[in-house]
Amino acid sequence: MDILEISVFVVYLLFMLGIGVFFFIKSKNNGGEKSYFLGGRQMGPWVSALSAGASDMSAWVLMGLPTSIYALGLGQIWIPVGLAIGYTLSWIFEAPRLRRFSIVANDSITIPQYLTNRFLSKSKILQILCAVVFLVAYTVYSASSLKACGTLFNTVIGIDATLAMWIAAVIIVGYTFLGGFSAVCWTDFFQGMLIFAGMLIAPVFAIGMLNSSTMTDPVTVIPGYWNIFTSWQDIVSGLAWGLGYFGMPHIIIRFMSIRSQKDLKKSAVIGITWTAFIVFFAAVIGVVGLMYLGFDQNISDNSLVFITMVRKIFPGLMSGILLSAVLAASMSTADSQLLSASSSFASDVYKPVIRKNKASDKEMQWVGRFVVLGIAVIALFIASNPDSGSIMSLVSNAWALFGAAIGPSIILSLYWKRFNIQGAVAGISCGAVADILWLVLFNTDSALVYNTQVYELLPGFAVGMLAAVIVTLVTKEPDKAVETLFDSAVAYTDEGSVSRNNDSEDEMTQEEKNKLETQTDAVEEMLLHEELSKKAAKD
Repeated sequence: MDILEISVFVVYLLFMLGIGVFFFIKSKNNGGEKSYFLGGRQMGPWVSALSAGASDMSAWVLMGLPTSIYALGLGQIWIPVGLAIGYTLSWIFEAPRLRRFSIVANDSITIPQYLTNRFLSKSKILQILCAVVFLVAYTVYSASSLKACGTLFNTVIGIDATLAMWIAAVIIVGYTFLGGFSAVCWTDFFQGMLIFAGMLIAPVFAIGMLNSSTMTDPVTVIPGYWNIFTSWQDIVSGLAWGLGYFGMPHIIIRFMSIRSQKDLKKSAVIGITWTAFIVFFAAVIGVVGLMYLGFDQNISDNSLVFITMVRKIFPGLMSGILLSAVLAASMSTADSQLLSASSSFASDVYKPVIRKNKASDKEMQWVGRFVVLGIAVIALFIASNPDSGSIMSLVSNAWALFGAAIGPSIILSLYWKRFNIQGAVAGISCGAVADILWLVLFNTDSALVYNTQVYELLPGFAVGMLAAVIVTLVTKEPDKAVETLFDSAVAYTDEGSVSRNNDSEDEMTQEEKNKLETQTDAVEEMLLHEELSKKAAKD
């Protein structure tokens, strides 16, 4: 136990809490449901990009992924390759449209709310269905982050891992509970920079300290270590990880929060560059860790390659700073997951179903805060169970469920005008069921039928997409108003007008202008009518 390492951890945790307190005080003067759950759509490009990346890269990118490459070889490299490709595609093809569509679809602030408003539906089936998926997946996902915090504190400080998980949970819940989306984004921004620094400095210094007399040759430990084409299952499953980005609520919600389309382009460049760097150096840490440390079963079993490397190279103060990157990775993901789950329940179940749209903004904020608390407690019990699985396995299960259930419907809602609510319900339901069944029947060491070693996200995503398309085609086309909303969302600009892809109205014919203006007016009238209907029903 090093007093300097402990001191750094304490200062770091207090700083995170301070951000939460700051935004709690600020929210009293400028509060509201949209402010707490979406930051008022005022996030700048750097904060949006780094918070999206940091909320994505949980502790598995510093512990689980490097250790899998450390222990199994470069055949695991396809996971970071798949992640880099998927993240890039989500920023290019999903982010611009999702931001525009969420604004036009009655200024939606959550993913379930967006899907419901996208189809101008009075039914709450999509919101409830998504909320169930969110609560289950986020509880498992949060458990992995808390387990990582427990492992870190147990290794560095020597305190009981379960106690460490409770300490971490109190800090995470504290600033999420107080500050909401703005606090989560700003803490994730600072944590993203810390993760970046830790993953760059540790392997670079380790490489500089390698010498021929002490360096371990990976091939002597693991035959075929350098072979990236170990099996088709590793390649297919690794690349399939990239599909998860299209349905990951705590990441794509950042797309909706960016304040302008211009800032979104900047965010895309920053976010893609940051993530490519992170996944590359995660692989480097695994390889260099084996060469520098040699193979140790304890490191392999407990995902300790990064922690052990840092403590050996930088004892004391510097070690504490770099190991705070593990805390940053754990907390930046857990806070985003807790907030997304709470916003989904509060905005998509409590307000429209339980309270019948009678809840005030203040009431909504407090409901969201208590949901954060409840999910954290359940996640703690999962994380403290020694039979709950490794950090990497918990992440992979939650990641697959989100990607398979939510991803296909989000993509189709943004690019297919014919897509309807029946197709969305089928896609989410079938994707989730297929993902869970494949995991239980075909993708564990104790698989009930046969272990195919194919990641469940791939078949789950395929089934979800196929079900959404088939059900849409065999059911009624969406109303004209829904198609008009689609056209207006595609043409939306920040100025509230419509334009073609080149954003130049000068090149548009008068007929095109009149048509687009008519579409915009129709959507505005339709939304006004819907609002008046809700008010009349309430009265």
